Amino acid sequence: MNATIARLESPRIALRVSFGLLPLLAGLDKFTYLLTDWSAYVGPVARALLPVDPHTFLYAVGVVEILVGLAVLTRWTVLGSYVAAGWLTLVAANLVLAGFFDIAVRDVVLAVAAFALARLTEVHESVGEDVGERRSG
Repeated sequence: MNATIARLESPRIALRVSFGLLPLLAGLDKFTYLLTDWSAYVGPVARALLPVDPHTFLYAVGVVEILVGLAVLTRWTVLGSYVAAGWLTLVAANLVLAGFFDIAVRDVVLAVAAFALARLTEVHESVGEDVGERRSG
């Protein structure tokens, strides 16, 4: 493996663990509300558009977050990371509409980091394929 690519492995692993465990835990918390009252972050526009009450909606959000966390931690890291990036962008938009600008900025940064994880993992996987081709060829 290229030395430069090898040096990128530790930040990739740190991002993978972070984007695996934290969405998983946040998703689980949508069912327990131990960390916060998540429904407070559902903006008025989203509330008006929802066909169910915010608590019910947040159960679905929790399931999505759990699935994203599991995807990132397993062989679907790239897909899970891209979903996380898109998801966090939508969350940030909701937070802007709800007036939580500071948290929205944080979620935009997290979306960029999730995108970076997807790209780093794509490079990691392509280098692994190249190494495998050289060994078998």
